[in-house]
Amino acid sequence: MATYQNLLVVIDPESESQPALARACLLARKTRAKVTAFMCIYDFSYEMTTMLSHEERDAMRQAVLTDRAEWLQNICKTYDSPEEVETCVVWDNSVYSAAIKHAIQIKADLIIKAANSHDDLASLIFTPTDWHLLRKSPTSVLMVKQHDWPENGNVIAAVNVGTEDNQHQALNDKVTNTAKLITELLGARLHLVNAYPGTPLNLAIEIPEFDPQGYTSNVKHHHEKEMQAFAGRHGVHAEVTHVKQGLPEVAIPTVAADIDAELVVIGTIGRVGLSAALIGNTAEHVIDALNCDVLAIKPDGFQSPIKS
Repeated sequence: MATYQNLLVVIDPESESQPALARACLLARKTRAKVTAFMCIYDFSYEMTTMLSHEERDAMRQAVLTDRAEWLQNICKTYDSPEEVETCVVWDNSVYSAAIKHAIQIKADLIIKAANSHDDLASLIFTPTDWHLLRKSPTSVLMVKQHDWPENGNVIAAVNVGTEDNQHQALNDKVTNTAKLITELLGARLHLVNAYPGTPLNLAIEIPEFDPQGYTSNVKHHHEKEMQAFAGRHGVHAEVTHVKQGLPEVAIPTVAADIDAELVVIGTIGRVGLSAALIGNTAEHVIDALNCDVLAIKPDGFQSPIKS
């Protein structure tokens, strides 16, 4: 697969430190990719200055945009990129929507953003920008945390080898191929991680003759066999494959912590609507539980609800 050529970085307007920009510049040094630093600002008070004319309000907004553009250009100069980082500052009350629109306009093949922490209750009521990007971005999204990217580190491809769904199987291949590309760029080691479910508690309770140990053993054997076949197709050695019982949001962060992974690559279908608000994607739960970066991959043909 082709390497990255066009990176869009979502800038935090409230911070001098920009870990997402640092990560983008690191990738750019290895791929010669173009980096665009994108910042979205909005202040409702400027829209409510009713004593001013429309032209005066526009002039005030433009003054703020000019000031923030200068600030961003100075920030970008402190990061080491092989080429000058392009900057874009827009006035919009929706960071994720504006970022996706600009990514589409410049044909970005990766959006990079520093991950925000959030508690479950707030996430249910006010869906964070991070989650909107994961669900609605038409391209891959790299969520950056504070973990470094050391040389000779470890990269995880999170796969679901037990699935019979064609879309998920294709996404497994895409996730693994992307992770292989990243490991080559970083000089890292690729690991494959697959989580499988434990015994359903209701079966063990409702069916007296049900053998939970035998059931769990059979499920584990099936996933180990499928992992062996999948790893073989992708040229991954058995010693760096991990088949763990449990939910992905528990199993994947556990392995990531054990091997001190610098990056987890995971597929996300990107649900929208009520089901996403109440349940959330597996990728989102994994991101919250990890202390390293997450690269969320979309399936081929994914159509974003956001248009340029």
